[in-house]
Amino acid sequence: MTHQFFVPESAMAIVAHPDDIEFGCVGTLARWARAGARICYVLCTSGDVGIADTSITRQEAAEIREKESLEAARIAGVSDVVFLHEPDGLLQATLELRKKLVREIRRFKPEVVLCNDPTVLFPSDDYINHPDHRAAGQAALDAVFPAAGQPHLFQELEKEGLQAFKPCKVYVMSWSNGAESVSIDETIDIKVAALRAHKSQMKEWDPEEDIRKWAAERAKGKEMAYAETFRVIVLVNEEECLEKKRAH
Repeated sequence: MTHQFFVPESAMAIVAHPDDIEFGCVGTLARWARAGARICYVLCTSGDVGIADTSITRQEAAEIREKESLEAARIAGVSDVVFLHEPDGLLQATLELRKKLVREIRRFKPEVVLCNDPTVLFPSDDYINHPDHRAAGQAALDAVFPAAGQPHLFQELEKEGLQAFKPCKVYVMSWSNGAESVSIDETIDIKVAALRAHKSQMKEWDPEEDIRKWAAERAKGKEMAYAETFRVIVLVNEEECLEKKRAH
């Protein structure tokens, strides 16, 4: 089904590593940001084992990747970026991580949360989905529902002024031609530029050709040239969501 252009009041992307948003959903987020939506990135790790260079420390690698993430966010029109500093390569969907994510959801109050699909293990015949991706996706979903919206869970957060808040929708990033497609025709160049900002990961590879190819494959059969695809979970109906917007 072709996804009609929907613009949330606010959206939060929760992922494992720097560059996960750029590969998965930055075209959609940049389009929403252009339309006036508030956007927040939450990165569970700083990708500190993602630079295979023993001449630098993990802390130095983290600093490089955080800087790259901030630049990629700037390109997409996003300034609210949160680093949770969980261990890269060892991420687990613990209760502690769930609480950290609930804190950010209650702070930012996103209408939509975007995350990875924790059930995807073999997205293709030449790749095994990173365990951090699966852990981040599971933790995000567990934080969104039911934890963030339950006032009797993590009551200690109320001392920080953070009241229970339930997002209206979850956009689970799809590896294939998903049920919901968002046209990124007008933001495909932003997606490429944001990925190029991750210089430590791109190295000699220029992502443009592959990114355009993959986005075109997701748009195949639809009235768009390039797309990002999602499984969309509706937690709050449209009328109730409008009421939530007015209240916040």
